[in-house]
Amino acid sequence: MEFKDKLKTYTDRFEAAMDRLLPAADLRPERIHQAMRYSMAAGGKRIRPVLAIAANELCGGSFDPFPAAVAIECLHTYSLIHDDLPAIDDGDLRRGTPTCHVKFDEATAVLAGDALLTYAFQLLSRHYADDANLGLRLVSLLSETAGSATLIGGQVEDILGEQRQLEADDLDFIHLNKTSALIETSLKMGAITGGANDEQIDKLAAYGRCIGLGFQIIDDILDATSDTETLGKNVGSDASLHKTTYVSLHGLDASKKYAADLAAKAEILCDELGADFLKDLAVFLNNRLN
Repeated sequence: MEFKDKLKTYTDRFEAAMDRLLPAADLRPERIHQAMRYSMAAGGKRIRPVLAIAANELCGGSFDPFPAAVAIECLHTYSLIHDDLPAIDDGDLRRGTPTCHVKFDEATAVLAGDALLTYAFQLLSRHYADDANLGLRLVSLLSETAGSATLIGGQVEDILGEQRQLEADDLDFIHLNKTSALIETSLKMGAITGGANDEQIDKLAAYGRCIGLGFQIIDDILDATSDTETLGKNVGSDASLHKTTYVSLHGLDASKKYAADLAAKAEILCDELGADFLKDLAVFLNNRLN
């Protein structure tokens, strides 16, 4: 199957599982469940759940990956809702649609993010209860990734880094934790539900680190070179907040080379894993326009 067809198949299967596993929009109180579904349904590339599903399939498919994939996207979407709040990045457009606090209101957006974060762990505890060790591993991985030293830690360092020039190590810390960590964890969770061995998990995590950091570098490049219509969110926001980016720190050409080098490393790991889809995905992400 061609890469784009395979990607669409994974995405379609995920969308169906997400609709099935999320709380119904008419569940009381309707407003919070509508806000949760609104933000989850806003689209995007679904890279993190697709990675989990693909890693599961690559490693044998021992357990159903879809509750884990939806949990990952719940956690990712919560982080985006909170990132877009006026107190943080004050974004009014996300994935081409009004952000949650614009569509509803700020209080609802805060609570929708909180609810999605909580629901991620409800999903894992409900759907992997029959294998306590598996459930514990998944909860442990996702909670560590979401914690104050990782995803939230990266966000805090990002906020603290505004209005001052960061060093390269500081910038890498932010994005290895804020962006790359959840991508790595998506692959690990998919691999674990697939029945992977330690070598497979380690190589998939290394692949995730490459494409995760590369994803952020491309984001920085697009923020500096694209337009709002193409990108589906406000451009130039990093510059307006005086944030250090890979482009502002290293320059455009060096940033493009850094991203290409990371993609090349990811491709080598995929050859070792026999992961053709993941190899094509690394190329796709490095050449994306939004």
